[in-house]
Amino acid sequence: MSDTDVTPRGRRATRGLGARVATAWSLAAGAAPGTLVSFVLLTLATGALPVATALLTKLVLDHLVAGASLGTLTGLGFCLAAVGVVAGAAPQVSQYLRSELDRRVGLLMQDRLFTAVDGFVGLERFENPRFLDRLRLAQQTAGSTPNETVSGALGIVRAGVTLTGFIGSLLLLSPVLTGLVLVAGVPVLLAEIALSRRRARMVWDIGPAERRELFYNDLLSSMEAAKEVRLFGIGGFLRGRMLAERRTSDAAKRAVDRREVRAQAGLGLLAALVSGCGLLWAVRTAQSGALSAGDVTMFVAAVAGVQSALATLAVEVARTHQALLMLDHYLEVTTAGPDLPLASAPRPLPALSGGIELRDVWFRYSDAHPWILRGVSLRIPHGTALALVGLNGAGKSTLVKLLCRFYDPTSGAILWDGVDLREADVAAYRQRLGVVFQDYMHYDMTAAENIALGDLDALHHDERLRTAAERAGIHEKLASLPDGYRTLLSRIFFTQAEGDEAQSGVMLSGGQWQRLALARAFLREQRDLMILDEPSAGLDAAAEYEIHAALRGHRGNRTSLLISHRLSAVRDADRIVVLKDGLVAEQGGHDALMALDGEYARLFTLQATGYLTDTAPVGVQPGAAAP
Repeated sequence: MSDTDVTPRGRRATRGLGARVATAWSLAAGAAPGTLVSFVLLTLATGALPVATALLTKLVLDHLVAGASLGTLTGLGFCLAAVGVVAGAAPQVSQYLRSELDRRVGLLMQDRLFTAVDGFVGLERFENPRFLDRLRLAQQTAGSTPNETVSGALGIVRAGVTLTGFIGSLLLLSPVLTGLVLVAGVPVLLAEIALSRRRARMVWDIGPAERRELFYNDLLSSMEAAKEVRLFGIGGFLRGRMLAERRTSDAAKRAVDRREVRAQAGLGLLAALVSGCGLLWAVRTAQSGALSAGDVTMFVAAVAGVQSALATLAVEVARTHQALLMLDHYLEVTTAGPDLPLASAPRPLPALSGGIELRDVWFRYSDAHPWILRGVSLRIPHGTALALVGLNGAGKSTLVKLLCRFYDPTSGAILWDGVDLREADVAAYRQRLGVVFQDYMHYDMTAAENIALGDLDALHHDERLRTAAERAGIHEKLASLPDGYRTLLSRIFFTQAEGDEAQSGVMLSGGQWQRLALARAFLREQRDLMILDEPSAGLDAAAEYEIHAALRGHRGNRTSLLISHRLSAVRDADRIVVLKDGLVAEQGGHDALMALDGEYARLFTLQATGYLTDTAPVGVQPGAAAP
């Protein structure tokens, strides 16, 4: 089990509390050192304000009773007013500094988080529900957890300053009550820490339900799903599923909230009893003349201040503790390391000259999954076109993932001119590939950007973009758009700053999007290996013919792998490999495979039958109109 699979309850103690605190502070210091220093100084200063207010109030009252001079009283009043001004302005300044710290730390952490995610060279973690839950929590807490830790630590120090000042004053009046107030604060601290642990655990436990809620939310609000949702009338069904997940997470949150209310109500009652007893003692003592009016005022303020400081201390400790627990999700992602083994001294990959070999390749996604490939051995000689065919589930797309090194074979090896792909630099290797995936992407960017993503060096080279688009048969369509290649291919964003003149972009048809994906692949024309996974699946017959003619012309003496369910598109390949149940069932040229009268011949004949005018397709009676 990988680190990213471990839940908080069973997570290894890979980093201590001190290390996490140090990480949080280093992130804040690295993002905004000046803001952090100002925030620290202001927080410490505000910790002394309640004590100063109480002390000055006592002095004012005592001097009034003693008949002090107007100058003395004015000076004390001025000091009290100044403390009040500072106390009034401090929260706003502190809030600004905290917000600025949030923004800067959030930016830094988001950069580091997605730098780490971009460093995952494979796909396994993106197909792992536990990792996706952890990544979502890391995204949610990336900007807040370090600042929660910093603010919590400063809150603890501030509460400590306030507590120390009030305890000193209270000790002079009643050491016994001082001890009683402090002892009564211990359950508050323990309860808050326990609740913080429970809340952090709850956040992890409801992660799958919240992610499913977001999934249904996206289905109900996305353009991609809108047609089927309305046509099939499944909006109510999906909404019910979404609300059920919401109720599940709300129930977990409610249970924690109720426990917190019960705990805090009991602790509040305890604090009230202690405070009441102390007040009765102070009143009776003042009646006997042992305490002055100022002393009573100071005593009341000190008891309230100590209790408030203790409660604040408990809350800040709990908040810091929970923030550190949540920070672990971020640290687990950013320190996870490579998801595939990387060679410490990568072997250089020469330009392909011999060929690519799959040597007894076995693969399954985990020990709990069935085998997808069961000992595949085949060779793609340099300069040849190999076609891969077979039924759904035969392992064709999995083989493409292995060739792109999104996964490594469970056993066996894939060799590039004799070099095992695991011994090469994965980024350098992928620069040698041009790929069109069956599930190609639609990017909500301009047409030029959609093509240039295939090779960012071409982003500002219009001629290269146009050449690639012409080869894919999409140039005329792009050139006719309102802004040509600079037209935004999306209706979910505006083409300029939002306002009265802002307009959304345009959308392409499915076939046009597929041609755009082909243009991205054609932009990488100098690559050693071209992989085309169902490149014409969404095209009409004429477009399919044009695309495959372009592919044949582009292929030349390049090495290519073509996967298609339309066997007419692969018949001119140098070699055709038939996958069946994860094994190479047949291989050879079209004519040889037809003469063999095996799986390929069966599939080819089955498809061809649908195009014969004198033979009815499956399920249609002779003489009846084909569907």
